[in-house]
Amino acid sequence: MKRSPIADQVFKQKYSLNDETISAMNTRVADALASTEADESWSNKFYDTLCDFKFIPAGRILAGAGSGRAVTLFNCYVTADIPDSLSGIFDVVKESAITMQAGGGIGMNFSTIRPKGAFVKGVEADASGPLSFMDVWDSTCKTIMSAGSRRGAMMACLRVDHPDIEEFITAKQDPLRFRNFNCSVLITDKFMEAVRDDDGFDLTFGEEIHRVDARQLWDKIMRSTYAYAEPGVIFIDRINRFNNLNYCETINATNPCGEQPLPANGACLLGSINMTQFIIHPFSECPTFDRASFRASVTTAIRMMDNTIDVSLYPHKAQMEEAFAKRRIGLGLTGVASALAMMKTRYDSQAGRDIVEGWASELQISSYWASADLSVEKGAFPLFDNDLFSNSKTFLSLPFPLQQVIKKTGLRNGLLTSIAPTGTISLLADNVSSGIEPIFALEYTRKVIRDDGSKSEEVVSDYAVRLFRDGHDVSLPSYFVTAQDISPDAHVKMQAAVQKYIDSAISKTINVPEDISFDLFKDVYQLAYDTGCKGVTTYRPNDVTGSVLSVGKEEEVRTHQTVSLASPAVRPTSLTGTTYKLRWPAAPHAFYIVINDHFVDGVRRPFEMFVTSKNIEGSALMTGLTRMVSAVFRRGGDLDFIVEELKAVYDPKGAEWLNGKQVPSMLAAIGGILEQHMYSTEAWSIEEGTPTEAHHAVCPMCGESTLIKQSGCDSCTSCGYSKCG
Repeated sequence: MKRSPIADQVFKQKYSLNDETISAMNTRVADALASTEADESWSNKFYDTLCDFKFIPAGRILAGAGSGRAVTLFNCYVTADIPDSLSGIFDVVKESAITMQAGGGIGMNFSTIRPKGAFVKGVEADASGPLSFMDVWDSTCKTIMSAGSRRGAMMACLRVDHPDIEEFITAKQDPLRFRNFNCSVLITDKFMEAVRDDDGFDLTFGEEIHRVDARQLWDKIMRSTYAYAEPGVIFIDRINRFNNLNYCETINATNPCGEQPLPANGACLLGSINMTQFIIHPFSECPTFDRASFRASVTTAIRMMDNTIDVSLYPHKAQMEEAFAKRRIGLGLTGVASALAMMKTRYDSQAGRDIVEGWASELQISSYWASADLSVEKGAFPLFDNDLFSNSKTFLSLPFPLQQVIKKTGLRNGLLTSIAPTGTISLLADNVSSGIEPIFALEYTRKVIRDDGSKSEEVVSDYAVRLFRDGHDVSLPSYFVTAQDISPDAHVKMQAAVQKYIDSAISKTINVPEDISFDLFKDVYQLAYDTGCKGVTTYRPNDVTGSVLSVGKEEEVRTHQTVSLASPAVRPTSLTGTTYKLRWPAAPHAFYIVINDHFVDGVRRPFEMFVTSKNIEGSALMTGLTRMVSAVFRRGGDLDFIVEELKAVYDPKGAEWLNGKQVPSMLAAIGGILEQHMYSTEAWSIEEGTPTEAHHAVCPMCGESTLIKQSGCDSCTSCGYSKCG
């Protein structure tokens, strides 16, 4: 089966070093991770496991291992504990900045900072509260992005019992605030009990206590998430209760996508087993799971990831010390939904959940056997305590023979499994489904920019869809289902089925329909808590965050009335026009866009456009742009492309928010104004029943409105961008 063009594009853009081939990349990575081994044959074994994308290390490893560059191979971090002092806070800000500069996403717990209005002894003033310092982190992240590094990703966590929790819940309802943060509330068991019992609940910090109604506070969290898709919810007591290492650490934050709860200075090292490569005789009368090959690949992958800890660089010494003390890794699964289709089983069926639960169990057992064997060869992780580790819930769930081996040999790694977002590496692996998510779309159309700068469109199909069509000349069977076909309960049940075998957590998005009632929406979160999930991320389409990808919905679409002119129109003495005021957040002064119109064959059309402002920077380029646009206006023809091209321009410093919508650049905002003007002056006609895409959030990389939420992470269906790397 021929590889999908988007797979090769992602490889070239993100992972190919000096125009290397995929085989050369695999050789580079295998050699780098085998450099710690005394036996040189491990390089070949690592290479074989990377071939056909059976094991896919996280993007940092693929791009950085063996590159000769001073980069970290870890994806995400959690900061040191934030002290409740000005100097201590800014020390952690500095550490965070250095980590982000190195390319690492970072999470932080702001619960240690005293609430707004609390008295600060020594300076005789009131505290500004944790949200004011979140603004500092947000600005720091944006500054680093502006300096040319990759876009940053941060997770802000606040305990549900912190006195500033209500302000935290609604903070991102301001479209201009905390744009570089994901926000999650750390939910305690005590709070969930108070919600269940309709009881009061104490918000506390030091001696300050404020009692609130638990159900009202829960409803406030739910209503914000229902309308704005934030904050997320993390069941922090459950995370600590099930943590293998709760005898030597306490977790109070996660990485930006939530799959890796981490202690202070913790780092997450990620990789995924691609399930599509372990299905024998797909779509046949008897498709089967190749258990032996799966176990062998897991065993080698654990060794590769353990070696990565030793060869990686770290932004801070404390992060290195934490990594070496516990040797925490996160091996997960990807391509699960594609593999289920290859097994002729619906994702949302009980049979589907049973199959995936079996795969997750195999992942856990194979990983722990591999780590126990490595412990014999290389030693247990330094903080391994036989008696204390043997009391962990994970240990007690393992098969008895494996328990006996671990008691005798120890373990090489403190934690072993995690389900991470795999948006980009899943595309690299020929567009297999992401993580344990359902297939997002069986196929969709994406725009492609060719080497000569021209644009075209191509159809992108899921790996399993293309494999099926390669051998079958019939319609897709009913076991091919997408995220939009699946009920919210089915999403939750799949997450819960897998969570039982995952040491850390799972990055998954539970898609809910736009018209879901608020009460049913709340039930999704209650079900997640009741079934043992460690966190919940939902996505409900709305005007702020956009909607899911539309793949052929019949809607009306505005089309510009085309008027052809034999020669450029001559400017009359006077024209009728409109002036629009645009305030671009990154500019100190407003812009005024003047669009003057004329009539051609009874149709009102734009004739010229001017942009004026007190802003000096870029004024010459803006003048040149408006002259070119005005020249096109005067020549007639189809003007749709002007709006399309302007709206597709993106600013590498990042998008801004205008009127509750994300806009990729100031030129895109001007394109939106031109579109609005042409519609209001009836320069557009309406055609019924024309397929069009619904509104999406804007991709910060390519500027297209094709950003979706999957595995708790923003991913672009057009260019392959993923906020999670």
